[in-house]
Amino acid sequence: MSVAKVTISIESNLLKKVDILVKEQVFSNRSQAIQSAVEEKVSRLDRNRLARECAKLDKKFEQALADEGLASEVAEWLEY
Repeated sequence: MSVAKVTISIESNLLKKVDILVKEQVFSNRSQAIQSAVEEKVSRLDRNRLARECAKLDKKFEQALADEGLASEVAEWLEY
């Protein structure tokens, strides 16, 4: 994975909290702490986007599609 250097502005109180985490060895340095926070936020946004897209689905229509697909394959299933 390639790494790019960026310059950011951050509130001084938040930076102090990051520095405390680094001092307590939660993170090895500021860069790691900030990268971890950004990764977590992006991941949460992705999950929320997926949830929003799923909420748009018509549940009855999706169930009908699933039932239709299962009904056509049920004869091929092995009996247990």
